[in-house]
Amino acid sequence: MNLEKIVAISGKPGLFKICSRGAGNLIVESIADGKRFPTFAHDKISSLEEICIYTTGEDRPLKDVFVSIHEKLGDDIGFDPKKATPLELREKFLQILPDYDEDAVYPSDMKKVFQWYTLLNSNGVLDYSSDDKKEEDNEEKPAEEKPVEKKPAAKKTTAVKKPAVKETANTKAAGAAKRTKASSKV
Repeated sequence: MNLEKIVAISGKPGLFKICSRGAGNLIVESIADGKRFPTFAHDKISSLEEICIYTTGEDRPLKDVFVSIHEKLGDDIGFDPKKATPLELREKFLQILPDYDEDAVYPSDMKKVFQWYTLLNSNGVLDYSSDDKKEEDNEEKPAEEKPVEKKPAAKKTTAVKKPAVKETANTKAAGAAKRTKASSKV
């Protein structure tokens, strides 16, 4: 599960996928409806890969929280986070992350985590099997190094620039006359 290109933008509802980068902006696509638009440097953008949930021990990455939700609650979480009371949110969050920091994680944060999980899961962005396969492949096979073939560097050729206008005796004299007129005005 790779959440690097999935972002949350402050002030905009939902989650977005980074499509491309422009000069001083990012082009993002809404996961919910597929609309694309630019975001700029003044927008506060947070990658889901960098978001963690506070716990009494070490902070847990959001990816691990999503895996825990999937293991404990399944694909359908069974309730609407928008309509849930803070008490219901705490109970569900205790099921998936029993050691979360109750003073630092607010009900609004819990609601957001459940909404993001529902949105990502319903649109097929969350893939739980790919991490397991990658870890198994890394454990079974040691890293094989491929020989790197070096290509010879291309020879640089320099082109000699020709002046746009050939200087003749007349053009040299005209340039000198212009310089003397300009200096006499000062």
